[in-house]
Amino acid sequence: MKYYMEHAEAAVKETESTLQGLADGNAKERLERNGPNKLKEAEKEPLLTRFAKQLKDPMIIVLLAAALVSGITAFYAGESFADVIIILAVVVINAVLGVYQESKAEKAIEALQKMSAAVSRVYRDGKIQSIKSEELVVGDVILLEAGDAVPADGRILECASMKVEEAALTGESVPVEKQSEVPGAADGVRSGKTKDIPLGDRKNMVYMGGTVVYGRGTALVTATGMDTEMGKIADALAKAKESQTPLQKKLTQLSKTLSILVLGICVFIFIFSVVRAGDFHAEVLIDTFMVAVSLAVAAIPEGLATVVTIVLAIGVTNMSKKKAIIRKLTAVETLGCAQVICSDKTGTLTQNKMTVTEFSGNDRELLAETMALCNDAEAGEGEEAVGEPTEAALVNYASSLGMSKNELKNRFPRVAEAPFDSMRKMMSTVHKKAEGGFIQFTKGAPDEVLKCCISIWENGSIRPMTEKDRKWIESENKRMADRALRVLAGALKETAEKPEDTSPAALERDLVFVGLTGMIDPVRPEVKAAIQECRQAGIRPVMITGDHRDTAAAIAMELGIIDSADQAVTGAELDDMDEQEFRNRIGNYSVYARVQPEHKVRIVQGWQAKGMVTAMTGDGVNDAPSIKNADIGVGMGITGTDVTKNVADMVLADDNFATIVSAVSEGRRIYDNIRKAIQFLLASNLSEVLSVFVATLLGFVILKPVHLLWINLITDCFPALALGMEEAEEDIMRRKPREAKDGVFSGGLGTDVIYQGILVSILTLAAYFIGHRIEAGVWEIAPSADGITMAFLTMSMTEIFHSFNMRSQRKSVFTLKGHNKALWGAMLFSLVLTTIVIYVPFLADAFGFEHISLMEYITALLLAFLIIPAVETVKWIQRRR
Repeated sequence: MKYYMEHAEAAVKETESTLQGLADGNAKERLERNGPNKLKEAEKEPLLTRFAKQLKDPMIIVLLAAALVSGITAFYAGESFADVIIILAVVVINAVLGVYQESKAEKAIEALQKMSAAVSRVYRDGKIQSIKSEELVVGDVILLEAGDAVPADGRILECASMKVEEAALTGESVPVEKQSEVPGAADGVRSGKTKDIPLGDRKNMVYMGGTVVYGRGTALVTATGMDTEMGKIADALAKAKESQTPLQKKLTQLSKTLSILVLGICVFIFIFSVVRAGDFHAEVLIDTFMVAVSLAVAAIPEGLATVVTIVLAIGVTNMSKKKAIIRKLTAVETLGCAQVICSDKTGTLTQNKMTVTEFSGNDRELLAETMALCNDAEAGEGEEAVGEPTEAALVNYASSLGMSKNELKNRFPRVAEAPFDSMRKMMSTVHKKAEGGFIQFTKGAPDEVLKCCISIWENGSIRPMTEKDRKWIESENKRMADRALRVLAGALKETAEKPEDTSPAALERDLVFVGLTGMIDPVRPEVKAAIQECRQAGIRPVMITGDHRDTAAAIAMELGIIDSADQAVTGAELDDMDEQEFRNRIGNYSVYARVQPEHKVRIVQGWQAKGMVTAMTGDGVNDAPSIKNADIGVGMGITGTDVTKNVADMVLADDNFATIVSAVSEGRRIYDNIRKAIQFLLASNLSEVLSVFVATLLGFVILKPVHLLWINLITDCFPALALGMEEAEEDIMRRKPREAKDGVFSGGLGTDVIYQGILVSILTLAAYFIGHRIEAGVWEIAPSADGITMAFLTMSMTEIFHSFNMRSQRKSVFTLKGHNKALWGAMLFSLVLTTIVIYVPFLADAFGFEHISLMEYITALLLAFLIIPAVETVKWIQRRR
């Protein structure tokens, strides 16, 4: 059926549904039969393909070539294939680890996608329910309002001033005004049975991918998933690839630079060794070639980008458990730099549980009736209202006086409306009275409603409003606002006939003032401590709200955001400042009251102009521009519209300011740990390069190719990942935010890598010479089986012990609280495996190790342990300086 060419009743009949939606059981049957409402995703690569991709790395290819050459040589010479087997084993293990790490990151991202899944409001069993959008089926009746993303294709059943932006589908940049009737001649469309209607002209339809930008309505779902219009272009969406974060790009570039450098060293070692040997036999060339190639593979941190991705993915998953859903990995890096957090007040700094505590007016019941009917919140289970918090509070207020929203709706059915608009700060609804005639209810900001009133309700009748009345209303408004109450005014107007013109300008004039309601949204108990933590971390908290200045200032002072009301400014005062004046004075204000959405963009840009990394929260569709402009856009998971969630870098599942601060702390921890892993990996690789380079220049072999590959596998991968699990250091939220332009090697990390790499090399070379001294009884530069074995053990364990140094760049490892269990596990695992390959006969033979004495074993471990006091000494000097 072409639903857009049929009346709504016919569409409902075709889908075997009702105007009240489907029964829950029926919906579940349809979901099982037709599948979920989601677009086809890109097919996942088979396991074998992923494994093969791990082997495409140029260095791995060179290593495989080396194994092949070595194997051919061993076959013709009748020698052992141990080297070949070990090289291939290491390559396979590296590839398996790569696939495992890739899968782990993918699963973490999939978990996040499930947590941040879109939600739709739908009629099921005659009740309004919130369900995952992917569970929608044909026949469901969905509710749409400004800010919602359209979750499926649907035929509009009823709508009020609803406009939908459909640029993603039609290319039309102007929102389309929707209607429930079949488009006809009045719409400039040929709608006869033999003609079709172009997609952009189907005003009685909504499509997946559209966004409601104004008004509200209900729609019958007519197509889901790949059957939607958006499903027809899903292939393009499925091919979209995840981009790298700036940090990952820096590390990829670093790896390339290191690769070129190390390859240069390897070529030099190969040529130097061959010329020095003066022997150009195949066996010599192959041995020299193997040393050079294995050195390259061992020295290049191929796993660096992978380790960073895994640490980010695990950290992001941890954040999601703490209610901060990161939609873009770049946000994790930026969080660590945050200097200003601009936050909405309602629901973020407060509990979002508005309760009417005061009223001012002559008729409490009429005021409650006005507020409950001029309202889009509905009575839920147990009569507890469901909807926007302020509106729900008003419905609950009426309910507390014995006036049920459902009963009021039956008595006064709504026939027209002028939806709430942030510019007018009002909404109006027109209702039919049971006894005949019509009545209009209006609610909104007291100063705006008061401008529209010429009369006042008093003792059951209407009389003209005097200047004295106006001053009394204004004083009552200020009295409530001074007590941090949110104040709304109610008004009405009765007419004999339904108004022909239902535009805001026509409805909202010549009104009768009914009264004021004062409600309070208590501050979240955990926010005050979070504000204090922000200040300690060098982050400036800023409150932005549409509330009255006095209300905003009172809440901000209670939370510790400001010390006096002078630090609050209104949107009107912002309009009076030119750009230069505002930027000069922006540091004077931490509270912005009575602001419009466009002011938020100006505030963000003002802080950014001062070089501040700025976060901005928002929930409404009009907040999207400011969230997109901010360095870190934060959407609200509960009250936020789909539009704001889609443009946000981070979504708060609990709409809580304290969660932002917690996410900043986690972001700092993740970035800290990534730097620790980078420092560890680079220092370890540098030590391997230096040790082999020095030994080659001196004319002896300190470590064979298989030894370097083993060390690279055991001592690089596991400790680096373990460092990614390190808990945050105690002072992490007492440091100033890091500068966004800071590179990977900032803060002395580059210097640390160099001196630590040199220290590990010195200890390894010392182990070799001590081993040779014990074996031969003399100090000399010569080949030594004991020396190689001790050097292998020392380098393996020095790098493991050094990973404990990396728990903090400057603090002593002995003063850190808590234990990194993963790091202890990596150490024990490495020690056991290294001991096994030295002392189990067939493995020792394969690696070419000598059976060393207990004294040599303990000496090697003691040498390895020296890395801790050595680095501790340098740290102590650095702290003193």
